[in-house]
Parts: sequence; C-alpha cells; structure tokens
Amino acid sequence: MPRGDKSKYTDKQKRKAEHIEEGYEDRGVPKDEAERRAWATVNKESGGGNKSGSGRGKADTTVSSRKGGKKGGAASASRTAAERSASAKKAAATRKRKREAGKSAS
Repeated sequence: MPRGDKSKYTDKQKRKAEHIEEGYEDRGVPKDEAERRAWATVNKESGGGNKSGSGRGKADTTVSSRKGGKKGGAASASRTAAERSASAKKAAATRKRKREAGKSAS
C-alpha cells in the first residue's frame, strides 16, 4: 500500500477527516496543510486505518475534539454578558442582511 493511500480507512474516518479539514480551511489554513492536519488528527484519535475485519481495531479516543471544545467554551465564558449580547445582535444582523441579499438575487 503506497503512502497516502486511504483505502484502509472506514467511511466514518474519511468523513471525520473531511470535516476537520473544512474547519481548518475556514480558519485560513492552506488546503494541503489542512488536509495533512486533518488526517493526523484522525490517526491520533482512532489509531490509523481500521478497515480490517469485524471486531478489530482500537476504540476511538476523542481527546483532540474535547480539547477544541473546551478551548472554545473557555473563550466564551471569559466574555461579559454585554459583549456576548452585542456579538449575538451583530450575528443576527449579518444573517438578516445575507437573507435579504439572497432574496433579491433570485
């Protein structure tokens, strides 16, 4: 099996890598680097490719995912109620503006 071959990965692992990669790209990481990081995360959480038979392979660990969630939660908790409210109002206004722009385009 050549390096980089993903045939031994389950569909779930492939979906997970795709989702992680999209998250990195949304944050401005270049496509190649995002893909590399995504597969590194999948390998870390699941121990590599698991497609080798019923009941085989190791159980997944979600350490990386939990770490990211905790980091995000901590950032949110450190903001005041007024800051959170202002952010929510700004987001609602953006959604409304984009919805209106979408209606006029069609």
